Amino acid sequence: GWWGPPWKAVVSTQSREAVVSTQSTGKPITKTIIVGDKAKAILQRTMGDTFLATFNNVGKKPASFTDAINVAEEVLSHEADTVDIVYNKFINVVSYDSTTKPIPGVASIEANDAIYNYDEVDSEVLKCYQEFTLANIVYHSIREQECSEQSARMNAMENATRNAGEMIDKLTLAYNRTRQAVITRELIEIISGANALE
Repeated sequence: GWWGPPWKAVVSTQSREAVVSTQSTGKPITKTIIVGDKAKAILQRTMGDTFLATFNNVGKKPASFTDAINVAEEVLSHEADTVDIVYNKFINVVSYDSTTKPIPGVASIEANDAIYNYDEVDSEVLKCYQEFTLANIVYHSIREQECSEQSARMNAMENATRNAGEMIDKLTLAYNRTRQAVITRELIEIISGANALE
């Protein structure tokens, strides 16, 4: 998964719950590959023993397809019955949804008749296709996460700007009232002093 506050906390919670539910069913221990420094920091204490690999510095710059290929190669270097990606799916400017996407294995790719429409398929072609498909899904997930993060940042800045504007208006009103009170008091003192001289 790819995370950062508060959008990162949602994904880390979902990842943690998925690992706990898998372990409670008696299935083999779920292992995780973490992408990003924030995700690693959030999940280190509770899920550190499940980490197979971590990818740091992803998300500090806009992601490239090379980042996705590196993650895909790492995922494929380990034997797994199922592989899921947890990430935030961008819905619109004000919302995103934490999503778990299953990754198709070689068996499910072989079972799909559409793969045989174009060329003769052997195990090497299936392996290359699986790697390319996984890299595309990872890249899509990273981009969805980046969109979710940017929309959350944009909303946070918009709210901060609006709150700052309201605060400026309140402080301007308080300043003007205080200034008016000082002017009124000085006028009263001047008029009282003039009346005393008469």
